[in-house]
Order: sequence, then C-alpha cells, then structure tokens
Amino acid sequence: MISRHFSIAIAAALSFASVASAQKPVESAADSARRLGTVTVTATRQEESLVMAPLAISVVTPAKLATKRGYSLDEALRDMPGVLAQSRSGTSDIRLVIRGFGARGAGDRSNAGTSRGVRVVLDGIPETEPDGRTAFDLVDMAAASRIEVIRSNASALYGNAAGGVVDITTAMVLEDNFQSLTQMAGNFGLLRTSLRAGQRIGEGSLVLTFTNTGIDGWRANSSARRQLVNAAFSSAPEADTRAKLIATFANDLFHIPGPLSLAQVEADPTQANATYAGRDERRYNRLGRLGVSFEHDVNKANSFGGMLFVNPKVLQRSERGTFRDFNRYHLGGNAIYHNTRQYNARVNGKTVIGADAAYQGGTILFYGLNAANGRGTDLRDNKAEGATNTGLFVQHEVVLGEKLNIELGARYDDITYNYKNNISPWLDAVKSFTRVTPKIGISWLIGSSHSMYANVGGGIEAPAGNETDPAGTFGQDTVTALNPLLDAIRSTTYEVGTRNAVRTTRLGTGMVTYEMALYRTNVVNDIVPYRGGRFYFTAGKVKREGAEFGATVRASSGFGADASLTLSRNRYVKYLVDSVHYGRPGHFADYAGNKMPGVPDAYYSVSLSQRLEASVPLEAKLGVRGLGKYFVDDANRVSVPSHNLVDLTFAVGDPLSLGRGLSMRGFVEIANLLDRKHIGSAFLNPDIVNGVPLAYEPGAPRTFVVSVTLTRRK
Repeated sequence: MISRHFSIAIAAALSFASVASAQKPVESAADSARRLGTVTVTATRQEESLVMAPLAISVVTPAKLATKRGYSLDEALRDMPGVLAQSRSGTSDIRLVIRGFGARGAGDRSNAGTSRGVRVVLDGIPETEPDGRTAFDLVDMAAASRIEVIRSNASALYGNAAGGVVDITTAMVLEDNFQSLTQMAGNFGLLRTSLRAGQRIGEGSLVLTFTNTGIDGWRANSSARRQLVNAAFSSAPEADTRAKLIATFANDLFHIPGPLSLAQVEADPTQANATYAGRDERRYNRLGRLGVSFEHDVNKANSFGGMLFVNPKVLQRSERGTFRDFNRYHLGGNAIYHNTRQYNARVNGKTVIGADAAYQGGTILFYGLNAANGRGTDLRDNKAEGATNTGLFVQHEVVLGEKLNIELGARYDDITYNYKNNISPWLDAVKSFTRVTPKIGISWLIGSSHSMYANVGGGIEAPAGNETDPAGTFGQDTVTALNPLLDAIRSTTYEVGTRNAVRTTRLGTGMVTYEMALYRTNVVNDIVPYRGGRFYFTAGKVKREGAEFGATVRASSGFGADASLTLSRNRYVKYLVDSVHYGRPGHFADYAGNKMPGVPDAYYSVSLSQRLEASVPLEAKLGVRGLGKYFVDDANRVSVPSHNLVDLTFAVGDPLSLGRGLSMRGFVEIANLLDRKHIGSAFLNPDIVNGVPLAYEPGAPRTFVVSVTLTRRK
C-alpha cells in the first residue's frame, strides 16, 4: 500500500516538474516579482511577501473554502504538505498534527475535543489556551475568509505550543454590500444553514455570520449540533489608525462514539464503544469571545498596536464516568511595535518588538452520573485551575538589495500553573516553565519569482493541564496537584526550502507554482505517557525528519491540478519505561529506535480539475488522498493500516449571475467515492481491554453533500 502512495504522488510531482520546465518569458523579471509580492502574509506577526518569508507557509484562499463543507478545519487543511488533519467523528473535533507537533493530543485521557502542540489564532486572538490546548468550538469555515498556516516551528514568535500556527481570518474589507444564504444537506442527517451579510460603514466594513449545523452522525452516539454567530468590524484599511472589533458566540454539543477494536471495525464500523454509549459521553460547550485590536502609524517608519480579548466559557462533559462542570474565563492581550529603517540605498531594516499575556482560570466541579447520564448529586471534587502564559519577543529583519532577507529573533516565555483543590487544599501547587527561544532565518530571491530559504528555530511546549497530575502509583495521590517531575518540552528545528511560480506553455498560457521543504526537529523532554495517559513524565528524546512537496497548475484552458506529498521519519532516540508503574518494579522497557505514534511515514493528496465548456461555469474535480500505516502506541505493537480514498466534486466555480445583483454558486461532493473502509483517526496509547487495544475511530463511508449559495450584491 505504501508503494502506491509513493508512485501516485511522485508521478504527479514529475509531471508538474515537466510542465514547469517549459517556461515562457512572457513578462519581465520585475513584473513577475511584483506579481508574487502581492501575496502578503501576516501570520508572521508582520506584513511580508510570501516569496521572501524564510518559513514554510501555506495559504487557503476564499475560492478553496467555497467548496468545503466547513464544519471543521480538517477539509480546509487536507491538501497541505506537512499537515495531518483528521476528523475524529465527523464533527468539529479534529486531530491536528504539523510535523509531529500535536500528535499526542488524541485519546481517552488526552482530551477528545481538543488539540495541542499547534497554535490556532482567530482574527489575531489566540484560540489556544495558555496551557497549549485548543478547542475548535469557535472555528467555523462559514465565517472564514482566509487561512494562513506556518508549518515551521514558530515558538520564537508565539511561544508555548507553536510547533505550527493556523491563523484564521474572518474580518475582511468589502468592495460592496452583500447578503448571502448557503443551504447544505447530506447523508447521515447533515443539515447546515449559513447566513452572511456584509455592510460598508464609511470606509470600514461589518460582516455578520450565523451558522446552524446539525448532523445525526454515521456512527452510534456521534450526533452533533452547533449554532455560531460571528460579527467582525474592520475600519478603513488605508487610514493611519486601523481597528477591528470581533464578537463570536457558539453553542456546541457533540457526542463522542469512542474507539473500537480492529475486529469491531471490521464487523460493524457504525457501532459506538459500548462504554461510551452507555455513559452517553458528550461535550456541551457554550462560549463567547469579544476582542478589539488596533494599529496606529506614527509616521512612515514607526507604528504600534495592541489587542485585548475576553473569552468566557461554560463547558459540560460526561467523561469517564463523571459529569464535569467547567466555568472558565480566558482573557489577555498583546502590544506590538514596528519600526522600518533605511540604512542606505540598498539596505533596509525592520524591527518588531512585542509582548503577549494570556490567563485562563475557573472552577471544575466533578459529579457522578445519574440514571439518565446527567449530573448526579454527589460532588466528588472541586478544583480551581489557573494558567498564565506571558512572553516578550523581538525580531529584526535586514533586506539587502531586495534579494537577500535575514531575520533574527528571540522570545522569552513564562508558563505558570496555579492549581487549587477546594476539598483537599494540601494538594494546592504552583509550577512555572520558562525558556528563551531563539531563531534565525534567511531567504534569497534567486530570480524573477524563485526564492530559497533556511531557518533554525527553537520551540517550547509546556505539558498540558491534564498531563500535570502526578502518578498515584501505590494508590496514594496526596502530595501535590502538579507533577514535580514534569519539565517543559524543548525542540530545535533546522529547515531549508524553496518556492517558485513560473509561466508555462505546455497546457496553454498558465501558471505553475511549487514549494519544497526539508526539515529536522530534535525534541527533548518529550511527554512519556503511563497507563494509557493516566499520568506523564517528560523523559523522551525524539528525532523528526521530513520532506514536503506541494504544487499547483492553473492553465488558461481551464485545467487545474494540485498535489502535496509528505514523507517523514519520526523516531525515539531515548525512551526508557520504568515498569514499577505497571506493577513490575525493577523491570524496564527500552523504546529507543521505535517510531513515534500517530504520524504516518507518508501521506499525500492529488487532485485534477477541469472547467467544463457549458453555459454554466461548471468545474469537475477528481481527487485521490491517502496515508501510510502508522503506530498508535509507543511500544509499536498496535498500528493503523494505510488507506487511499477517492473524492469527486462538481462545482459552480464562478458565481452564476441570475440578474438584478443576484448570483448563485454551489457544489456537489461525493467523498470516499469508492466507499472504502478505513480508519479516520485513532486513540494513541490506548487502553487494553481483555488483551485487545481499543484504538480505532472508523472513517466515514461514501458521503454525499449538496450545497447552494445565493448572494445579492449592491
């Protein structure tokens, strides 16, 4: 199966290289450079040209988002090299991994419903909590206008849990007023309604989005529903002072079907884990967020800005036999100063200095389950958990002759946990993790549109809140609420890459773009789970190496192609298990040389599209995607088999005018066209029940989705 992955993806890469080799000098080098320079990214905490950024960065445009279901992030990120995004059960809950970061955030005790290791930013406001976990309740693609993904280690810019960064924008500048209605329907009870309206207010813009999504789920105990409201105001983009105001509210309920054994998947993949179904495991989250940001240009050389946000949360869970009530508030902000300087006629400089602060606190009440799997009357625990993440960062960039770009930067982080137990106060504890994270990057514009880059960057990731509980090895857990043996996870990444965009005449006048990256990441103090993640130590060392390739073809004939290929090797350099925690004192297991769980050695995506010559601007797209086998446990005894899936989409690519300012667009998608059985995701280091690992979350069978959008513009 793996050879099929390689043969398909490499054949596509060679065909793209063949197309790119036939370049036609239809424009000057300066014109080409200006064209590429219009692709600007801001996820690097400053505006800069994508072609000159010394990092691996991918962008998802509105055109790509228009043909996605949009309930969660997995479809939007599916075609990116280096990014593994898997739906856990068809709802907003996903497993998100970038170059191995975030891999361990999947399992029973690793919090289904959240990700970690990867920082998610929504309109400049962190969705990632101070301890590094991210819930996706407020992330809805119906409100998104653009996504930027930094695949490189970005802790020097963002601090904790920034092995990769997903930066989502909902606020946008409008050319005219509009109202739109999207109605979507599909198998397994999917019904999704989105209402959007945009109104120019002076030189600014206000965009309102309401989304209501419901799905019965294709597995038992996997139904979900979510209502989301998003309001985004942006002031005049060209003014000296610019401001944004963002308000978002979500009401999100999703059930968790849980993991199965491989035999259960083969017998009936629609079934739920019996224990999960018996307890009706679910998450019911109600939360909102209000944020305001501004930027002010003092003069052409100096500007400053800031951001403040508040994010209250009421979270309820039926989880592992308990009913849990969370009342949390997440708040924080930042301040950033930008300076540009002309050293001489050929040398420019840019400096960014900033500070971030975020705090999340609140109470957690633990109850037993009543007969209806609701909240019981027996209060079992009463905790208060607080986490603070503060950081100071600086970055200086020097541009030599508009060809060579050198960036130097560093960040200091302090991540502090303050846990209190209102029933057992002797467990109260405070623990801090600190680190200075450096980085250096260099990029070189070789020709009209071709750049190469290299960077070295550090990383920090604090153990997440649910990983800090110490081991109750002998049935006594009465020392502290925070494991004193834990330390911050530290990493160093070395990366080189290239990106290019060229004209071609092989398929008519068109454009080929491609990117390639090679990286190596060394991780120390990696999290080591014991007894299915009941507690953790930071004792492992990991070496991650990989190669990423992405390419697109756009021809004037209407033909298009997209391909991505990721090859990686992720192995433990050091990992010694003390078996006293398994009831075998004096015994040890050495997992050095084993593969890191949760990350396949290879995964790919290839799609071919063609605009059909018809009165309606119809586009057909055929895609193939797949991933190789990977292990789900550190011992490398339990694995997920490889799979290849085919998808087919017909879309009205450009809006079809219906007259009087009204237009229509839409798509029909058949996901998993051949109806292949496969594993969609997995619990890592799973529980072993009667000698059988319960690890597998089956992937969805053949699924039909129809979506129609009507838009009126004034």
